[in-house]
Amino acid sequence: MKWIPITAFFLAGSAFAQSPELEQACISVAKNFFMSDALNVGVVQSFPELKPAGVRFKYSERADTKKTDMSDTFDCEFDQAKTPMRILRFCVSRICYSTDQEDGERRRRFEEMQVLTQRGSKP
Repeated sequence: MKWIPITAFFLAGSAFAQSPELEQACISVAKNFFMSDALNVGVVQSFPELKPAGVRFKYSERADTKKTDMSDTFDCEFDQAKTPMRILRFCVSRICYSTDQEDGERRRRFEEMQVLTQRGSKP
C-alpha cells in the first residue's frame, strides 16, 4: 500500500510536465497545414523535457467527432520548449515533413510551416 502515494505522485508529475506553449505551437502548425481555423483537437501529449521537444495529439477535421473516435495523429518536434521555438519536423499520421526530406514537395510544405511559425512568433 505504500507504493500507491508514490505512484500517484509520479503520475501527477507527468501531467505537470505538459507544456501549453509547446502544445499551442504544434496546434498552430496543424491549423496552418490544414489551412483551417477550426481543428477538432483531442488528447494532447507534450514532451518539453526531451531533445528535441515534442508534441503529439489526436485530431479530426470534422467538428462533430468525439475525442474517443479520433484516430488521426499530428506530431511536432521543436528545437526548444520555450519561445522563440523553431519547428524541426512535423508528421501527419505517418507522413513526415522536414528540411532533410528527399521529396521536394514535402520539404517545401515544411519550409512553408517554418515561415508561418516564425511569422506568428513575431510581435
